Amino acid sequence: MTTTSARVSPPTRQASQRVSQSVFDGSRLRVVLLVDVYDGAQQQFLEAYEQLCNQVASVPGHVSDQLCQSIENPSQWLITSEWESAPPFLAWVNSEEHVRMVEPLHSCVRDTRSLRFHVVRETGGPAADAREAGKRRLQTSPRIGDGVIRHALTFTVKPGSEEAVAKILADYASPEPRVDDTTRLCRTSLFMHGNRVVRAIEVRGDLLAALRHVSRQPEVRAVEEAINPYLEQDRDLNDPESARVFFTRAALPAVHHVTADQQDPEAERHALYYPARPGLGLRLAELLAQRDEVAADDPRSPVLRSTIFQRDDVVVRLIDVRGGLDAADPVLALGLPEAGRAAELAELLDTDASALRDGDFSRFLELTRMELVTDRRSPDA
Repeated sequence: MTTTSARVSPPTRQASQRVSQSVFDGSRLRVVLLVDVYDGAQQQFLEAYEQLCNQVASVPGHVSDQLCQSIENPSQWLITSEWESAPPFLAWVNSEEHVRMVEPLHSCVRDTRSLRFHVVRETGGPAADAREAGKRRLQTSPRIGDGVIRHALTFTVKPGSEEAVAKILADYASPEPRVDDTTRLCRTSLFMHGNRVVRAIEVRGDLLAALRHVSRQPEVRAVEEAINPYLEQDRDLNDPESARVFFTRAALPAVHHVTADQQDPEAERHALYYPARPGLGLRLAELLAQRDEVAADDPRSPVLRSTIFQRDDVVVRLIDVRGGLDAADPVLALGLPEAGRAAELAELLDTDASALRDGDFSRFLELTRMELVTDRRSPDA
């Protein structure tokens, strides 16, 4: 099971209004899972859930859960769970233990949809309010977003195949951006760092519908088949279970997004890769998130937008930089409010951080910088 050696702490101040997305505010999390069960498999599903429920009860940060069955359609079920905060849930849902734990459900489930919510307000009687006062944290205020959902996928390819993979991933026709009346692909940015591939996407509307739409596009399917021989994790896209496991492990969720007041349509998109020490991925992501939040209020900062993606010990920071990365102050581009704070970041990295400790920020920036393979925007995005 994935754990965090350093517990993510609740915030000590109200988050900036420039932060439209964050898992680090310490508030409680409500997870809603919509499940469509195969006809006749309801009892099998119930038994699998009971087994899963007993296992989840011991996961750190888990508070409670409920299983509900539709009164109109017995094939439709709803699972809700409550967590102390988002980080422990993400540590569990992104772990190999979770992959094994939910495996019994797949033979009886046709489709699932997972939704995650911070608790902003709640109602209850005076006794319940008094009992829970100071014990449960609520999100202090609603966040104001820009209507864009951000997500990423990451996987590794066999060493020595990087050049061939980059050529395949750069040389394909863009898929149709319109998914349906309410969903549209806005932007796809693909980067590599060594043999690690990161594909970040921006969507307006329904993320799941967009991902399914992209996977069905012939041009995308051809690219996925072409890189199959180079992947370190085998997969068979014609086998739904094999494809599901691969993309479950490849998911790289966005855990924080902040936008500065300044805007520049010519800003360059870059990605920086911060491999974390085992068990410290969330702590590293939180540290970068805190510093990006401070930088958003600094008119000197060249970073206009920053999205932090994290899964296990993989942390990627996607940034839009005014004037380009080469012309930027490396301290500010790295998300360091000041050079003296570099040691704190270095302690969380599972890589040679000597350049960071020695104050050679330009060199460290080059070490973390990912190679841009393709950055595509849809018309009118």
